[in-house]
Amino acid sequence: MTVGLDQYLFLSALLFAIGFFGVLARRNAIVIFMSLELMLMASTLALVAFSRFNGTYSGNVFVFFILAIAAAEVAVGLAIIVALFRHRKTVMVDELNALKN
Repeated sequence: MTVGLDQYLFLSALLFAIGFFGVLARRNAIVIFMSLELMLMASTLALVAFSRFNGTYSGNVFVFFILAIAAAEVAVGLAIIVALFRHRKTVMVDELNALKN
């Protein structure tokens, strides 16, 4: 049994949809951040699938750059969330109105 391109793309679309639903439905900043990362990884999965089925490695190289940027994004994003938690004592997005004050 071989796994085709359509199955990889279906999995990628499913992961992206779960992440999109998590961004829309949740109010916890950490869960929203994890959902955004899930959406990013779903798009990289689709990129690797296209690269594999085209027989090139350019998509795989591009994914390494995406992962490096994602690691920096995680470090900055978590630092912002920790700073907001220390200042406001909550990570709920509804209660974080720091830009209004």
